[in-house]
Amino acid sequence: MLVLQQHIRVQVNHDLDCSESSVRLMAMRTQMVDLIGRRNALGGIEACPDGAAQLRQPYRPELRRRNLVPKEKPGRSRALAM
Repeated sequence: MLVLQQHIRVQVNHDLDCSESSVRLMAMRTQMVDLIGRRNALGGIEACPDGAAQLRQPYRPELRRRNLVPKEKPGRSRALAM
C-alpha cells in the first residue's frame, strides 16, 4: 500500500492520471478494513489506525520565547547631553 501511495504522489506531481492507481488503493483499503473486521470477530480487539488522531498531534517543536529587553524610548541622544 505504501509503495502504491508513493506512486500516486509521483503521478500527481507530474500531472499524470492517477485514477487507476487510486481505485486500486481504495480497494486495498477496503480489503484491509474487511480483514480487520474478520480478525475482530475472531476475538481481536485492536482498532483500525485513525489518521485524524495522528493529525491532531503537534508536529512542531515547542518554540522558546525570548525575554526581550524593552528598548529605550526614542528621544534625545545621550552624546549631545554633555
